[in-house]
Amino acid sequence: MSDISLSPRGERRLTQKLQRLFWRLIAVLPDRPYIRWKYFSMAGRFPDLERPRLFSEKVQARKLYDRNPIYPRVVDKHAAKALIAERAGAQYVIPTYWVGRDLQQVDWSAVPLPAVVKPTHASGCGVFLRDQGDIDRLLAEDPGPGWLALKHHRINREWAYGAFEPVIIVEKMLVENGQAPDDHCFFVFSGQVSHIEMRLRRNGVGYECNFTPDWQRMEHTSGYYDAYPGDVPRPERLDEMLEVVRKIAGDSDFMRVDLYLANGRVQVGELTLYPGGGFKGCVPDAYDERLGMLWKQELPHRPG
Repeated sequence: MSDISLSPRGERRLTQKLQRLFWRLIAVLPDRPYIRWKYFSMAGRFPDLERPRLFSEKVQARKLYDRNPIYPRVVDKHAAKALIAERAGAQYVIPTYWVGRDLQQVDWSAVPLPAVVKPTHASGCGVFLRDQGDIDRLLAEDPGPGWLALKHHRINREWAYGAFEPVIIVEKMLVENGQAPDDHCFFVFSGQVSHIEMRLRRNGVGYECNFTPDWQRMEHTSGYYDAYPGDVPRPERLDEMLEVVRKIAGDSDFMRVDLYLANGRVQVGELTLYPGGGFKGCVPDAYDERLGMLWKQELPHRPG
C-alpha cells in the first residue's frame, strides 16, 4: 500500500476540515468552555483567560469580559461608516447605494455597477455584481433570508456582532487595474500602528505578507495564507493611510482598521475588534507574545 502524502496546502485544508467538525460538536457549550476548547483545537494549549499574555488570549478575554457599548457600532458594517466619517472624514467611506432587508425591493436600475452586496454582521458572505446577469442570479438565489438568519456572533462567540439588528447593504465595489484592490490591515494599539498585514491575490491565489509602518518586510504571518514570495511596493499614500487609522482607532486599546487604495484614493473597508476570532494565531508563535505585550488591555467586566 503506497503512502499518501499531501502538500502543505493540502495538509492545511484537511486540518481545517477536521477542526470545523470538532467546532460543530462543541457548539452547544457556553461561551467560556467553547472558547477554551476551540482555542485548544487551534493552538494545542488552553488560553489563559484570567491573566492573558498573548495577543490571541487577549482577544478571547475581550470577547468574554469587555462589553464596551461602542463595540456594536464599530463592527456593524453599516453603522461603522458614520463612525469613520466622524473620526476621519466622509471621503474615506465607501459609498452605500441601498440598505434594507429584502433584496427583491432594491431598485437595481439606480445601483451603479460594479457593486457589492453583503450583510452587516458577518464576514465571507458578500456577492460581487458586475453586470445584469449577476443581479439576476442574486435575485434568483436570494441569499438575504439566510444571511439575516445567520447567528454569526455564535461562531467565535463575538458578542458585539449579536448586539445589533443586521441588515443588508449594497455598496460600491472598489476596482484597481480591473481587479479587487489589495487589503491593508492596520493593527493599532492605543494609537500606535504595530504592523500592516497585507492580503493580496495573484493568479487566483490568496497570499499574505506583513510590514512595519515604515514598510520594512516582516517575517511573521498569520499562517492562514501562504507568505507572498514577491516584492510589494510601498503604497503611494501610506502616510495618509497611517493618519487615517490613527484618527479612527486612536482611543481604543486595540483595533484593526482595514484600508484599500483604489484609483489613488484611500477607503476604509471595515473595523475589526476580534481578528480571526483570536484563533488565527501568528507564525512564528513568538509574534503572538510580542503583539500581546503591545496591547495594554483593560477588562472592566469579569463575571463572578
